[in-house]
Amino acid sequence: MIAVTVPIETPTVNLWALAPIVALVGGGVGVVLLRALLRRHRAVTPLSFALALVSVAVSGGFLYRQWHLVRDHGAITTMAGMVRVDPFAVFIGIVIGAATAMGLLIAYSYLKREGLEGPEYLALVLLSASGMVMMSVANDLVAVFVALEVLSIPLYVLAAFDRRRLTSQEAGLKYFVLGAFSSAIFLYGIALVYGGTGTTSLTGIADFLAKNTLFEQGTLLAGIGLLIVGLGFKVAAVPFHMWTPDVYEGAPTPVTAFMSTATKAAAFAALLRIVTVAFPQLRDDWRPVIWVLAALSLLVGSIAAIAQNDIKRILAYSSIAHAGYILMAVYASSSRGREAAVLYLLVYTFMSIGAFSIVMVLSHHGDAEHTLDGYRGLALRRPLLGGLLIFFVLAQAGIPLTSGFVGKLEIFASVAQAKSYVLLVIGVVSAVIATFFYLRIALTLVSAPDDDTAVEASLAVPRRVDGWTGVVIAAAAVVTLFIGVAPGLFIHFARDAVFFL
Repeated sequence: MIAVTVPIETPTVNLWALAPIVALVGGGVGVVLLRALLRRHRAVTPLSFALALVSVAVSGGFLYRQWHLVRDHGAITTMAGMVRVDPFAVFIGIVIGAATAMGLLIAYSYLKREGLEGPEYLALVLLSASGMVMMSVANDLVAVFVALEVLSIPLYVLAAFDRRRLTSQEAGLKYFVLGAFSSAIFLYGIALVYGGTGTTSLTGIADFLAKNTLFEQGTLLAGIGLLIVGLGFKVAAVPFHMWTPDVYEGAPTPVTAFMSTATKAAAFAALLRIVTVAFPQLRDDWRPVIWVLAALSLLVGSIAAIAQNDIKRILAYSSIAHAGYILMAVYASSSRGREAAVLYLLVYTFMSIGAFSIVMVLSHHGDAEHTLDGYRGLALRRPLLGGLLIFFVLAQAGIPLTSGFVGKLEIFASVAQAKSYVLLVIGVVSAVIATFFYLRIALTLVSAPDDDTAVEASLAVPRRVDGWTGVVIAAAAVVTLFIGVAPGLFIHFARDAVFFL
């Protein structure tokens, strides 16, 4: 009997490609260890915040270096092709990093005010952010699923982080149940795609479809549909949006700000990479599904927001409508559309976090009251704070000289270039409808409270803005205004990001 030695090929791992993810995971683990070592030390929370911010900064530094490297020398592929670092991934990583940093900064005073444990919160945010960055570089459906779970599980806990509030516990439970259901759907979609193509690699799927003609495409098309459903939940697209208003309202406001921006960027990164890299030959099959999701998200998000009287629920439905705009760009299925999509993810991040930061400042102890009546006359009592909130909501409406106007203009141009005029009309009409409830917020802020709402308004007297929250609000306002006034640099940045996708 002769023993035969079979060499085992192990995939190479390029740690440089994974450095931004490792920095975030290391920061999360370091915060937990610091908490364990200094459990009774008063400095544990400030030190934990410093460590968390340092890990985000280090991750950002790696991303900055990767941008120049992959733009000049091409994409980095590692782990048997499951990870691909290209300008698109780096762009999305920068958006996620900005959202994470701002989310951590506004959480500092919030956690102190509400008497919540800081280190655990920080570790969960960092680990969730690592999953988001992982999703942006995933080049395999299995890697996308793993990233999706790493992203989601900490968010379930964060949504229910304030255990003293029933609404927070309810938000976490709803998000967990529906999130687990959507993950199962996504996993089943992976199985069907594998059954139809024999691989889960995005480039492998594209190569298989380019070299083979499928006479029976039912299994593959069903798999693509389930993949879109799974990611549609994460981007809060209609009809997979049911969780969004309740979770946005019940979750702690810094969690809502982080979730509404970073999660959307990561999920859209995965969706764009899947439909662009793996299924370009089947664009005539998946584009009608994206068309329907975009149209429903635009109309439902814009119309339903009109009936809301809670500002967090209004912003939740607004987030659904914004997902519709990005889906319009995905539907365009062109370089211009992809450019518009990633640009809109960038501008929405700063507009949304800026608005939620002010909402956090204005919230009562317990973070439970966010009715519009409580905001009545805010701009008269605190002109700067009220004026900035008006600026952020009008930027989301898309008024000129704001980043929201530039983002919507780019998306409408890409859809017009694709000659989908019906979807373009739906987008414009939805923007007009959305302007109504944005103006409603602005009008409430500049209206003097009457006798019936004077007591409620007096309860909403805003507290002093802490330094870190002030930095976030100022940075969001500057970026929102700068992109609106001089968008060229950011448009070229987005164009370079999608050029090699």
